[in-house]
Amino acid sequence: MIDELRALAVFAKTVETGSFRAAARALRLSPSVVSHHVSQLEGKLGAALLYRSTRKLSLTPDGQALYQHAQAMLQAAESGLNALAGRAAEPAGSLSVTLPAFFARHPLVERLADFAQRHPKVELTLDFSDEKRDLIRDGIDLAIRIGELPDSALKSRRLLDMPRITVAAPSLLAERAAPQTPAALADWPWLGIRMRPNRKTLSLSAGETQTFAFQPRLTVNNIDAACRLAIAGCGLATPPAFLVEDDIAAGRLANVLPEWQVETLGVYAVWPANAARESLTLRLLDHLTREADLHRRKEPRSH
Repeated sequence: MIDELRALAVFAKTVETGSFRAAARALRLSPSVVSHHVSQLEGKLGAALLYRSTRKLSLTPDGQALYQHAQAMLQAAESGLNALAGRAAEPAGSLSVTLPAFFARHPLVERLADFAQRHPKVELTLDFSDEKRDLIRDGIDLAIRIGELPDSALKSRRLLDMPRITVAAPSLLAERAAPQTPAALADWPWLGIRMRPNRKTLSLSAGETQTFAFQPRLTVNNIDAACRLAIAGCGLATPPAFLVEDDIAAGRLANVLPEWQVETLGVYAVWPANAARESLTLRLLDHLTREADLHRRKEPRSH
């Protein structure tokens, strides 16, 4: 059982960091040892947990299910250690968090508000910006970041997955023949996001995947601005679904190729590796993770 628990912890860290090499660095192991633990776990379960490519790792459906249980195991262990470490009954101090500007409309803000209300002696500073801040240089305690994380000395934990939708204004769709596949969209006008590559990957539920590059007509550094420009008919965009649900319902935008799903983005909490176990940073991280898990459990299952 101890070996399985160790392998589960290694597997969870591999998912959090996005690669065997990054996990090895965080765990102070060699990449081959990390890979061995994951392979051993797959052999024990008789199921593939990770899709491996030269560029990245991604979870299989079995891997996603196991990762949620592995996270719960590790969080329970960390909570027990934190309790024994003698955290203050009423935390106090200052805590700074940076997160993308469009998260001002995301339910994560409600979780931050709940944390602030639970701990009135904590002075919480929220920096909403799409420009990536340097945590060490700027003295920031915690960052919320999206997509693949570069290898760094920072620690990270995956909070949630963010679905996206391919959208365009009805006026733009009326100008062209209806696309049959994602590849047909390569020469359409696109809106680029400066922080994201000019490349899209879409997939069918059956497993077929298509990836294509595009040349943006307009490039912005703010996702909200890209949504407004999409409504104006300036190009296609793939924003987070929650940002455009009302616009789709109102007919200002249309879902293009709805049977093809845009690659989901991971949302991560990132923090300096030297944060103390009893710090406000980790208390907030535990709160965000716990609330994210509760939100996932409440989501209706698809049939």
